[in-house]
Amino acid sequence: VQLQACGGGLVQAGGSLRLSCVVSGRTFSNNAMAWFRQNPGKEREFVASISWNGISTYYADSAKGRFTIFRDSAKNAVYLQMNTLKPEDTAVYYCAAALRSYGSDNQRDYKYWGQGTQVTVSS
Repeated sequence: VQLQACGGGLVQAGGSLRLSCVVSGRTFSNNAMAWFRQNPGKEREFVASISWNGISTYYADSAKGRFTIFRDSAKNAVYLQMNTLKPEDTAVYYCAAALRSYGSDNQRDYKYWGQGTQVTVSS
């Protein structure tokens, strides 16, 4: 199983980015998926999760109102649309897939992880 994340980059504060994560090796249409982020020397933190059917979403307070998680089960992919980016959003973003149907903010609930994509927001 491989999770391939992409879409990161350098953007100015106030700008937008869309991260993509495509899964290969098995289908995750019945599984929750999520995005986490991490900075050097800090713990990985939850950003957003989405249920198996895309109906239930859950966001960290820092992401509410600015980020949107959505999925395309036909493409075995999950996305994170990030708007109104702030310098404090700078981090390596990781996608993750759970063995459960509904997401959570606990990284221990996620078994499969992508390699990460760097997002840098300049002020």
